[in-house]
Amino acid sequence: MDKFTTLTGVAAPLPIMNVDTDMIIPKQYLKTIARTGLGKGLFSEMRYREDGSENSDFVLNQPAYRKATILIAGDNFGCGSSREHAPWALLDFGLRCVISTSFADIFYNNCFKNGILPIKVTQAELDKLFDDARRGANATLTVDLEAQEIRGPDGGVIKFDIDPFRKHCLLNGLDDIGLTLQKAEKIDAFEKSSAQSRPWA
Repeated sequence: MDKFTTLTGVAAPLPIMNVDTDMIIPKQYLKTIARTGLGKGLFSEMRYREDGSENSDFVLNQPAYRKATILIAGDNFGCGSSREHAPWALLDFGLRCVISTSFADIFYNNCFKNGILPIKVTQAELDKLFDDARRGANATLTVDLEAQEIRGPDGGVIKFDIDPFRKHCLLNGLDDIGLTLQKAEKIDAFEKSSAQSRPWA
C-alpha cells in the first residue's frame, strides 16, 4: 500500500448526500477481483450518458477536476452495500482523500485498508471546503496527515481527528498484509517450533 503523508491537489466538489457504493461503482463492474481498471467505472451512471458519451455536467468530467485527488462529498458517503470495489475505484481514478461530515462504517474502514484517507469534518467546515473546491483549477488543498490539517488556498486551516493506529498505518503504507509481515520473524520462529514439537501435524 502506498504511504499517505502529505497530499496537495485539486479538490472536486460532490455536494450529494447519501452517495452509496452502487453510485460509486455500479454492480456491473464487480466481476473482477483486480484492484486496477475500476477508475473508468467510478460514478459511471453520472459520468456517462446512455450512449456512452461523457456527461459534461458531471464534476469529474470538467477540465478543472479531471485530475482531482481529493473529493469533497455530502453527508453519509459510502453507504449501502459493503463492496470493497468502491475504494478501489476511487483509488484507481486517482482520489486519495475523501472529506465529508460522515461515512458509512464499512466503507470508512475499507478506505484505510486501501490507502485512502477519509476525513470527518463539521458541517460548517464542509461548507467552507465546498466553497474552496468550487474554484475549479484554483481549488488546491493540502492534506497533512502528520499534522492532521487541511490547508486551504487562502491559508485557512482545518484540524481533523484520526485514530492513532490508522494514522500510523497510512503514514507507513501498512495494510493488513503489511502489518502481518512486520511479524514475519516471529511467525517463522513459531512455525519451526511447532514443526519440531508436533512433527505429525
